[in-house]
Amino acid sequence: MQQIHNNLRFLRNQKGMTQQAFADLLGIKRSSLGAYEEGRAKPSYDLLVQLTDLFPISMDQLVKEDLSQRAWSAAPYQRDVSGKNMRVLSITVDKEDREFIDLVPEKAAAGYLNGFADPEYVEELPKFRLPMLSGGTYRAFEISGDSMLPIQPGSIVIGEYVEDWQQIKDGVTYIVVSAKEGIVYKRLFNKIEERGAIICQSDNPAYPPYSVPVDDVLEIWQAKAYISTIFPDKDLSIEKLMQMMLELQQEVIRLKEQKE
Repeated sequence: MQQIHNNLRFLRNQKGMTQQAFADLLGIKRSSLGAYEEGRAKPSYDLLVQLTDLFPISMDQLVKEDLSQRAWSAAPYQRDVSGKNMRVLSITVDKEDREFIDLVPEKAAAGYLNGFADPEYVEELPKFRLPMLSGGTYRAFEISGDSMLPIQPGSIVIGEYVEDWQQIKDGVTYIVVSAKEGIVYKRLFNKIEERGAIICQSDNPAYPPYSVPVDDVLEIWQAKAYISTIFPDKDLSIEKLMQMMLELQQEVIRLKEQKE
């Protein structure tokens, strides 16, 4: 049954709809759809039948398969990488119509996959503004894990919204929001033309690179700044070199004093 919950969220994302819009399409309450997607309730049989009418899938596929692994080659379900078609982006602004930087804490990461395009959800996120970032749409994400050291777990990476994924620059760091991998901060390599995917590379060599199909991608944000309460460690190799030089100077002085 868990597969159905994942597939519901995936199908909504394929439509590029908010929870409210998809719930209206299905004729159910938004709260009910949220409960289905998060696994807190089971969708009815009639709703499952309705989904098989809306999408080119069978009941067996809906219940048993991971639809995110299917090749959605039909034009209506092919991900728009250029951003020319409608791609919902919810933002918040102040009274002077200036955009806030909305913060997605680590504990809210799972909920963001469901509510990223929902204005009501985004409105509830913490928000702030930085004077050095203007002229774009920015969002902040709290990262976890040690795959991008020296940026420490718990740091907040601020990204600028990328509308055209074809413009991803090889070797540059981005925040990728995808239905399968969740929210990750990685160094990207653009393989959309060749493979229909992006390659995610960690700065920590202990983590191997992996591929994310663009059909699985929900949002991409180019990293522009980060906030951390942990300062980078000293370069110990330089410190040791300076210590060696100091000890050598002291040894030279000692030898001179012995000769005198």
